[in-house]
Amino acid sequence: MNSTHRSLSPANLSLAVSWTERNPALRENAISLAKELQLRIIEPAKEQESDLLLVYTERGLQLQLRSNIQGTLHVDFLSGAMTYRRLHGGGIKQPLARAVGIKPGKRPSILDATAGLGNDSFLLAILGCRVCMVERSPLLAALLQDGMKRAASDQELHEIIATKLILLQGDARMVLETLEEKPDTIYMDPMYPHRRKSALNRQEMRLIRSIVGADEDAAELLELALLQARKRVVVKRPKGAPRINAQVPTHIISMKNSRYDVYMV
Repeated sequence: MNSTHRSLSPANLSLAVSWTERNPALRENAISLAKELQLRIIEPAKEQESDLLLVYTERGLQLQLRSNIQGTLHVDFLSGAMTYRRLHGGGIKQPLARAVGIKPGKRPSILDATAGLGNDSFLLAILGCRVCMVERSPLLAALLQDGMKRAASDQELHEIIATKLILLQGDARMVLETLEEKPDTIYMDPMYPHRRKSALNRQEMRLIRSIVGADEDAAELLELALLQARKRVVVKRPKGAPRINAQVPTHIISMKNSRYDVYMV
């Protein structure tokens, strides 16, 4: 994981690294991450001193927010929900797979320009695609790195994580401009602006928005993606949301609460 970053946390929020158990390995992990991200480290008994806290627990790395929106972010590719989706999500016939161009005997290379918590990227890797996740928030990237590490310890998933899924921490625009090999598909799931009745008002998405803000450069990223993708760009949008820019998608795959705008190039 590339540790280069511009800003780790929102303005006026303090940030630190800690651990929760009397486990030397967790303490060492916390110290290593604090050095990598150039953050202060605090003892478990003093966790209340920080608004944002990256905490190593027995369940893995967690990001805990303790300001006006309280909650925890955690990447767990081995969770019951992810396992169910992996086993019963519809395989290559599910909307996500069809949107990115998966077909029988065909697995496109994919760059996920807005990786977030990595769920879609992980599922695409499970389906056989080589996926490069790009995440500009160093905090979310740290959670992704930890989630990948834990998933790789699973015998069934080890080879998939090792050969199909990679993570780059940085601005997707810069990554796209320096690609040595263009991906078949570029996938985008930009943060949608806050709306009171939006489907994104779940706690997890509110937490992510409070940390990384809105993707105000989504239109610029789409324009660049259209130049760099070999075959298609896919943009996930909430149902009823406007397109990112004036360009009309080649086709749309609609679902109950969201849709995929597909641009063939």
